[in-house]
Amino acid sequence: MANGFIKINGQKVPYPDSGLKLIISTLTNGGRNKNGKVTAERVGRDQNKIDSLQWKILSAEEWSRILNLVKDYYIDVTFPNMLTNTPQTLRMYVGDREAEPVFLDDSDMPTQYKNCKFNIIDVGEIE
Repeated sequence: MANGFIKINGQKVPYPDSGLKLIISTLTNGGRNKNGKVTAERVGRDQNKIDSLQWKILSAEEWSRILNLVKDYYIDVTFPNMLTNTPQTLRMYVGDREAEPVFLDDSDMPTQYKNCKFNIIDVGEIE
């Protein structure tokens, strides 16, 4: 199930079922002047976000494995760089993690989760 499109701390995670977006953001330090002309200047480097990592259904074991990969605040993520079409590894952090438990076992613990999702955001460290 884990195909390696994205690796978190060197570990492969399953390719998301739907919604995956690779986003590049350019940060600036300003806005516009009184005439509406852009006065902003680029700040630092472009930053990446892996948005809408979503899985329709995962076993409780697989969801737990993924959550344990992102339990530390900072994580190293390897993903496809859209500009170079090569793998890139950056220090990132994970946003809210959510899922819906389904199919309880005899001890009332979920055996599967549905609608599992989270985002991963670049911390902006210089490469």
